Amino acid sequence: MHSLRTHTCGELRREHIGHPVRLSGWLHRKRDHGNLLFLDVRDHYGITQCVLDGSSPLFKTAEALRLESVITVAGKVVPRAPGAVNPRLATGEVELPVDALSVQSSAEPLPLQVNSDAEFPEETRLRYRFLDLRREKLHGNIVLRSRVIASIRRRMIEAGFIEFQTPILTSSSPEGARDYLVPSRVHPGKFYALPQAPQQFKQLLMTAGFDRYFQIAPCFRDEDGRADRSPGEFYQLDFEMSFVTQEDVFAAIEPVLHGVFEEFAGGAAVTPAPFPRIPFAEAMAKYGTDKPDLRNPLLIADVTDVFRDSSFAPFATAIAAGAVVRAVPAPDASGQPRSFFDKLGQWAREQGAPGLGYVVLADGGAKGPIAKFVDADRLARLGAATGGREGDALFFVCDRQPAAEKLAGRVRARLGEDLGLVERNAFRFCWVTDFPMYELNEDTKRIEFSHNPFSMPQGGLDALERSDPLTIKAYQYDIVCNGVELSSGAIRNHRPDIMYKAFAIAGYSRDEVEARFGGMLNAFKYGAPPHGGSAPGIDRIVMLLAGETNIREVIAFPMNQQAQDVLMQAPGPVPPERLKELHIKLDLPSVDSGRES
Repeated sequence: MHSLRTHTCGELRREHIGHPVRLSGWLHRKRDHGNLLFLDVRDHYGITQCVLDGSSPLFKTAEALRLESVITVAGKVVPRAPGAVNPRLATGEVELPVDALSVQSSAEPLPLQVNSDAEFPEETRLRYRFLDLRREKLHGNIVLRSRVIASIRRRMIEAGFIEFQTPILTSSSPEGARDYLVPSRVHPGKFYALPQAPQQFKQLLMTAGFDRYFQIAPCFRDEDGRADRSPGEFYQLDFEMSFVTQEDVFAAIEPVLHGVFEEFAGGAAVTPAPFPRIPFAEAMAKYGTDKPDLRNPLLIADVTDVFRDSSFAPFATAIAAGAVVRAVPAPDASGQPRSFFDKLGQWAREQGAPGLGYVVLADGGAKGPIAKFVDADRLARLGAATGGREGDALFFVCDRQPAAEKLAGRVRARLGEDLGLVERNAFRFCWVTDFPMYELNEDTKRIEFSHNPFSMPQGGLDALERSDPLTIKAYQYDIVCNGVELSSGAIRNHRPDIMYKAFAIAGYSRDEVEARFGGMLNAFKYGAPPHGGSAPGIDRIVMLLAGETNIREVIAFPMNQQAQDVLMQAPGPVPPERLKELHIKLDLPSVDSGRES
């Protein structure tokens, strides 16, 4: 018999009754019934109930064991008594009387409980991540992640994509976030950058004549963490294709995403291909966000003209000064208590708005705080614009367009949840397309790239030369699922003349473009195919499939919100001699200067 185990702790069934077995695992739970001691032994595969009689010479040894100690037990499998069968365990019809027990490793008192779903502070969970990963739910999430990646890889290969690995040490690139810099020992004063994405390399692969590329790519960005973004590093399904249009890219990746979600969605509905296409401007107007959650049926309406020159002075005056009014319908809200409306108004004030105006469509007219300012004609126009019916409420947001759209989007999301309108047990995909090529930085008043700087502008060079930059759209697109952006993508700018002009509009000189992107530009001068791709986030895909709202729940060893690895104590200081070897002198902020800006 094998010295450590003949079976896993999730393997034993009725057919093993009478067989001598040996199991090894962690002591998951102990139950002392006086003359009987039950030990639940757990490994990666499951749990087996083991039992010791009070007369056993091993009883006191087992009784003294702390939970999470690693033990090996041996005995012959027996059936459980009919009343003791546990249908929640795969091994629940049998148990193992212990004839031999050895302690492989004793556990100290636990800083967090492994055998329960009790909540613990995140700092504790991250500091003792190796214990946290033993817990059933988190353990299952990491296994799910592995299975999802394997499925994606298989589907991409079947679709004709070839897997490549691109460099980790590379040059800095304006991807919209700070780079992590790596000092060069042999080139004093110079630095590598960890890639924010394999953007330039995958485009170079297309220029090199490889038709379909993909990799499960690590990406590094020095940015703040949040619930759906891990600071430091993340993984994405990075892919690129040659001789394609935007629709070709969609057609290639939709079956992969649909297939993966159907495989792991546990019976939840998944949007069939082709996924809906929603232009950016429409997404902002109807959903108040460029990441629309299509499980929510509510649509925002523009009712600016209804209130223009109306007797409701707060709106009419604001409209004359350039504001817009957005309406968000709340179906069948007439039966809601006054507290429903008051709480929503208070919530809006917490969002920075002065409140929410509303009317309730009832008795052939309107009720509510501003109903007296809405005459029959305006009321009819409101109904036509919003699709409002008898019994519905209409909530109004009045502000400058960007702020109004943003708040209306939040109101839409809040109403969808409060009224129970959001579709459950479903994954709803869409593409958001036609993003602006440029945007105006309100602080610097400079024109900047709004998305990916390597995208092809719609209209090509002619648009760059003849149009207002803020009106130019790009062949850029996002894939969104349940209100979560999975990735950005684009048809690339593969022509040097268009690239020079595109970067010039964003304030880059020809020399700077050549210095920063010389490798890719030089390649394009020798014949580059039209190409495009995208990069759905692995972490976010798994987060959705696992039903989690925090991305750290699907990453084995995540950093905390401050981009610290509290388990491995990173980042940390390095010895002075190592800094000298790298030609680095520290210029740290003084203790009195407070937090570094």
